[in-house]
Amino acid sequence: MALKFLVVDDSVTMRRIVANSLKTIGYEAFVEAGDGKEALTKLSGDDSINFVITDWNMPEVSGLELVKSIRSTDKFAKLPILMVTTRGLKEDIVEALQARVNNYIVKPFTPQILREKIDQILASA
Repeated sequence: MALKFLVVDDSVTMRRIVANSLKTIGYEAFVEAGDGKEALTKLSGDDSINFVITDWNMPEVSGLELVKSIRSTDKFAKLPILMVTTRGLKEDIVEALQARVNNYIVKPFTPQILREKIDQILASA
């Protein structure tokens, strides 16, 4: 199955970094959203999105709120979600996992780390 990613971050620069990392590891299909609210709109309008990579700290709808919203919708309950964030405290990681993100990366990261986390998520799906 070809993966199509939804890359969610309020930083244009960070979305570029994630997109370029995805290209580096062989994934070409992705769309971008600048915050959780835009992400939910894109998700509901594009049935081909099958993987979400989101930041935590965003205006309006945070990444954590986005995850909770996705998980509360039957259609997206099993959608793979990877959180890529600067929040590296143990409590933050626990909170994200309790919200049911599939995996977690603390910025900065390398394309190799991104590939490992995506592979781990896909292997457990």
